[in-house]
Amino acid sequence: MRMNPVLIAGKLAGLLVFSAAVTANAAEIRVLSSNALKTVVEELGPQFEKATEHKLHVTFGAAANLKVSIEQGEAFDVAILTASTLDALVAAGKLDAATRADIARSSVGLAVKKGAAKPDISTTEAFTRTLLNAKSIGYVEQGASGIYLKDLFVRLGIAEQLKGKTKLLPASNPAAHAVANGEVEIGMTQISEILPYAGAELVGPLPADIQLYTVFAAAIGTGAKQADAGKALIKFLTAPAAVPVLKAKGLSPG
Repeated sequence: MRMNPVLIAGKLAGLLVFSAAVTANAAEIRVLSSNALKTVVEELGPQFEKATEHKLHVTFGAAANLKVSIEQGEAFDVAILTASTLDALVAAGKLDAATRADIARSSVGLAVKKGAAKPDISTTEAFTRTLLNAKSIGYVEQGASGIYLKDLFVRLGIAEQLKGKTKLLPASNPAAHAVANGEVEIGMTQISEILPYAGAELVGPLPADIQLYTVFAAAIGTGAKQADAGKALIKFLTAPAAVPVLKAKGLSPG
């Protein structure tokens, strides 16, 4: 059966118009994201791009450093940061409070080089002994967990004993990476930042009575150029379909 050439031409024209409309509506979304959500965004990001035709331009870093960038005027559409950092930026007028949504909840863990003996961190006392007996420990100084650990060591009364063996790492050298490379014996950071490194192994979370539970949230910048597309991204990251990915990356739904 031969189709009418005029009908075929009309259908092709319709498809071209639809394709052009999709392309015209596609946006490049600039995202500033905490390192703790890096593996989640790297997996879900391409799925979002495929589903929407939008493109993501993501900058990862420590939440404290990204906060400074936002305060200094860096252009962005979506921020994914620790809830406390994000709320401070909302109060400062940098983020739209109406778009705020919790993404995930994280906890701090301890890592050693793959194949190494796993120390006992089952209780606060055991955790303290492990740190005192370690040859070296490391954590990212400006990360949410690093800021917490500094205070924790003071509360545990071991800050002075650990000074000589502690390596304060930059955000560009995550604790699990430093462990995998043999730079430090023990690394501490968000569990979601340990699991991606094949050369490092998660010993376990910090004991419950000294654990740091951190909520990571997202919001649209008040100066966002792609606010609607950014809202679509936040909706995608908080959808039920994202839950298995969060859990696989060492996180729980926000």
